[in-house]
Amino acid sequence: MENSGSAQRLEVVVAGDEGSARLDRVLAARLPDLSRSRLKALILAGAVHLKATAVRDPAYHVASGDTIIIDVPEAAPPEPKGEDIALDIVFEDDDIVVLNKPKGLVVHPAAGHETGTLVNALIAHCGGSLSGIGGVRRPGIVHRLDKDTTGLMVVAKNDLAHASLTAQFADHGRTGAMRRGYMAFAWGLPGRHRGTVDAPIDRHPHAREKMAVRQGGREAVTHWELLESFAGRDGKPIAALLACELETGRTHQIRVHLAHIGHPLMGDAVYGPHFKTKANQLGPESQAALAALGRQALHAYLLVLEHPRTGELLHWEAPLPEDLLLLEAALKAAL
Repeated sequence: MENSGSAQRLEVVVAGDEGSARLDRVLAARLPDLSRSRLKALILAGAVHLKATAVRDPAYHVASGDTIIIDVPEAAPPEPKGEDIALDIVFEDDDIVVLNKPKGLVVHPAAGHETGTLVNALIAHCGGSLSGIGGVRRPGIVHRLDKDTTGLMVVAKNDLAHASLTAQFADHGRTGAMRRGYMAFAWGLPGRHRGTVDAPIDRHPHAREKMAVRQGGREAVTHWELLESFAGRDGKPIAALLACELETGRTHQIRVHLAHIGHPLMGDAVYGPHFKTKANQLGPESQAALAALGRQALHAYLLVLEHPRTGELLHWEAPLPEDLLLLEAALKAAL
């Protein structure tokens, strides 16, 4: 199949048991490494032949015994370009890359961040092993972490992996095995040991770069559990370490949901600026650790998913990065 970016000629003999006589559906059943959209594009481009004649109709009915020839062109070069940026790779094979993202790394090129992104780094790192998503030799980004959120991410290297991961992230463990867990240092101490925030999220009505809980927004569900509480200089609870798991994957979901229940992330200048004065109740070492953090105290520590090709259940955990370990140690000491 399309395991490299080079041009290939594939041959499919119709068995008659593909579940449909339509050309596009027969090819989808027989060539799982190519996405349906990719196959449709190849058909429309005249790259699929039957009896030496190009067939450009995806709905064309083929017959049992027909031999279909598919000319898959070399994957187009990636846009943007690869850049030599160090990555902490946790797992990699022919289908996926799992990495531990550092703080400060933007995932995808955008206005103001055209270079120096995770995508630039992955294009350089993966090289020819990217068979391409939709005919372009590029990594398949199926979920993102905010620029200053650290932790585990998975990226697809081909169409088959991209389709599988997209479906798993859309389901978010409702029927499958996927789990995404985060460690969150939040202001205040919740009144119970665990809970669920079920509140729809949409763009903020006035600040377009922010998200907000809004009626009519997209469904968003976050489960949280209290792991540890921390006292301030006066001995009263001032902060907590929460383990959060996502049932949906909305932009800024954990940051918005925790702020919504009155426990915004420590260091979150966007969703918890009114909690800045609380830092005065911390000991000097805790204040220094929080100031040095310079970001929201959120880390994606857990990722569980099914391997796109084998179906094997894969489980990764990433320990807290150094800046959050320093914050945790200072909070524990109440100094």
